[in-house]
Amino acid sequence: MAINIDALSPSELQALIKQAEAQMESARKAQVQEVRAKIDALLANAKLTLDDVYPRRGGKGAKGARAAVAPKYRNPENPSQTWSGRGKRPVWFNEALKKRGVTAESLLIGGVTPKAAAKKAAPKKAAKKAGKKKG
Repeated sequence: MAINIDALSPSELQALIKQAEAQMESARKAQVQEVRAKIDALLANAKLTLDDVYPRRGGKGAKGARAAVAPKYRNPENPSQTWSGRGKRPVWFNEALKKRGVTAESLLIGGVTPKAAAKKAAPKKAAKKAGKKKG
């Protein structure tokens, strides 16, 4: 049955579009189910799992997988936003640094890095005298 779309009103065209989109979604779901059934049958016949065929990134035994890193910086305006200090800087971090008096160190979760704390705790050496001993 051919539809003459030239003779349809705008509201009829809109209804036809919605009907076609619904039909397309239904056909897509059917296609996905069909492909899944074929894949499941192939895997069952070969006595394999999907993970055997397509190993997941970061899963068990994955080479090069990185462990999660604890957050290092926290957004003072929204404490739920954190950043580990790795990768691209988040927008909130860059925006905070634009404010007067805000430094990367001031956004640290603990307030001080372990290196900075070690430097502060280390005893200061006595300043050398400017003059040389005569002798």
